[in-house]
Amino acid sequence: MPAQFMPAARCAARLTTLSATLLACSAQAQRAEVLHWWTSAGESAAVNELASAYRQAGGIWVDSAVAGGDSARAAAISRIAGSSPPTAAQFNLSQQYLDVIAEGLLNDVDSVAAQQQWATRLPQPVIDSIRFGGHWYAVPLNLHNPIWFWSSKAALRQAGVKGEPRSFDELFAALDKLKAAGLVPLAVGGQTWQEFITFYAVLLHEAGPPTYLAYFRDHDARSVDSAPFRKALATFKRLRAYVDAGSPGRNWNDATAMLISGKAGFQIMGDWAKGEFERARLVAGKDYGCAIGFGPDAPYTIAGDVFVLPKSSDKAVLEAQRKLAATVTAPAVQLAFNRKKGSIPVRSDLDGSSLDACAQAGLRAIKDARRVVANPDMLMSPDQVGAVQDVVAAFWHGEQSVADAAKALQQALKR
Repeated sequence: MPAQFMPAARCAARLTTLSATLLACSAQAQRAEVLHWWTSAGESAAVNELASAYRQAGGIWVDSAVAGGDSARAAAISRIAGSSPPTAAQFNLSQQYLDVIAEGLLNDVDSVAAQQQWATRLPQPVIDSIRFGGHWYAVPLNLHNPIWFWSSKAALRQAGVKGEPRSFDELFAALDKLKAAGLVPLAVGGQTWQEFITFYAVLLHEAGPPTYLAYFRDHDARSVDSAPFRKALATFKRLRAYVDAGSPGRNWNDATAMLISGKAGFQIMGDWAKGEFERARLVAGKDYGCAIGFGPDAPYTIAGDVFVLPKSSDKAVLEAQRKLAATVTAPAVQLAFNRKKGSIPVRSDLDGSSLDACAQAGLRAIKDARRVVANPDMLMSPDQVGAVQDVVAAFWHGEQSVADAAKALQQALKR
């Protein structure tokens, strides 16, 4: 019976039911389960910016946090390959998701990329990592430099260290003073990935970009035999003497907390550490130092985070994925998220003048293409990266000679 011929009460009841159904369908269409590994205090504050923006856009954010990048990626791949993928999953800018692209397990985000002009607004290394076969398969969230040199101003004052080191020689002099003052010179978490970024920070800044790229990008085994590479290996191993006994198993944010409390002098870590300093209400340049490297033209390593969108033909899922992609890459959201994450916006068309001194330094660096290099995860397969990490960890903790470590690094390239 048409509604206009129904008794008023029945008509109202039918309309109420219809409205509820429409609302439920609308909410379902905008529901997005996001799997990620942002679990530290600073990271949680940052991801809340994304969640809040998505809710304000009319969506329902379902948070699926898994501690640890390796565990979260494994969970994501398992679910994508299975029958219950999330709406979106976090990965790094890397080769980590090439297999799922090759297997046709991801939806593209071409419409959002075209609308927001990613082809002209993203750095080329980012474009090369998310666009394949003419399609965009990942949503870029930020740019990280994984190997900043952080320092505690309070610890440096206590040890009598003046100014930021401008070379590895000056860094070691500062580490000696910190050690003599009874402080932890270098805060390192004894986890393989933390030791790895310490290694390639030394390789990049001690041996220089040509040697770094010859190994990680070109996979040239002969580069390991060069004098700059061997010097970098010796410098890396020398740093081990300045790490405290509590390092093994320590999380990166716990190492950052040692700088925040003034118990340690330096940490080599990604700019996600800045989120922890911000959370503690410390001010860049006043309470803590941040250096890209040594000198004004130090190379800047690009890394970052992305969301991949698992394959689905469900209209509701597709709508949620497009809404999520458009929301997290919008200018205001990019600024709010990166301000708390410690990273810098991935879009080149944004005004970053409201960001802190460390972010400003990063923004200046990426404008100079000569300074920008990709991080190892963007240049090597996951298997190769894992093999190199294992070699680095063994060298860091064991009694291997530089020559033995060099041979092992050459073998790792064969993976």
